[in-house]
Amino acid sequence: MHREGPAIGGHVTESMTGRLLVATPALKDPNFDRTVVLLVAHEPGGALGVVLNRATEVPVAEVLGDWNDLARHPAVLFEGGPVQPDSAICLARLHSPVRRLRGFHQVSGAVGTVDLSVGPERLREEVAGIRVFAGYSGWGAGQLEQEIEEGSWFVLDALPGDAFVDRPDDLWPMVLRRQGGMLAAVAHFPPDVALN
Repeated sequence: MHREGPAIGGHVTESMTGRLLVATPALKDPNFDRTVVLLVAHEPGGALGVVLNRATEVPVAEVLGDWNDLARHPAVLFEGGPVQPDSAICLARLHSPVRRLRGFHQVSGAVGTVDLSVGPERLREEVAGIRVFAGYSGWGAGQLEQEIEEGSWFVLDALPGDAFVDRPDDLWPMVLRRQGGMLAAVAHFPPDVALN
């Protein structure tokens, strides 16, 4: 499901909603070092995503008790990004991607965002699992495209389970390895080249 996105260099690009941004070793911003970001929105005015591989120690039960039963392991809050860290974005994976559900906004296939004000009881039968993110990652018009052009991000296809992996710390190398070729080799790039 690709929609037209922002014009770059005079031509219109496809929306990257539902795709992964995987930080390249060239990206030096500590907020995004070795991160995997799921883009939940990408429009001409900018882009919004959540970092999938930055788990905190804070249990979902401590912040959103009613939602804890639906949270996938590890059932903790994740750092979604540096923007509005006091806000929450909830991703959910439905059992079936074809259902239209009040409070669920599809990102890609069976994965989408959930309106936390709806309450978990309305979604319990349909939802296979959720993940809750404190804050998000945001880019203004053309900013993300510029960062991609500069070599800061690989733009890769997401699998439905990427946002809900049991071992989020392993997501960055896992996504790179499954690409094969040169991208698979990047998965072995040392965190600090000076130590190599």
